[in-house]
Amino acid sequence: MPERKKLLLRLDPDVYEAVAKWAADDLRSVNSQIEFALRLALRQAGRSPRREPPPADGEEDDRALP
Repeated sequence: MPERKKLLLRLDPDVYEAVAKWAADDLRSVNSQIEFALRLALRQAGRSPRREPPPADGEEDDRALP
């Protein structure tokens, strides 16, 4: 598997807290939750990467979502 890209991301504290709560509810790390949300947004916009990796342990398979 190719090396994962590193990214410095600055977030509004309220946005971070909301993502952190969502991540905790889904038993994910904040980093995994951000990637999950980005993939979901890409899929909904019809801009998914050509080949998506299978969900990591603890991640839901949301391919059935619209």
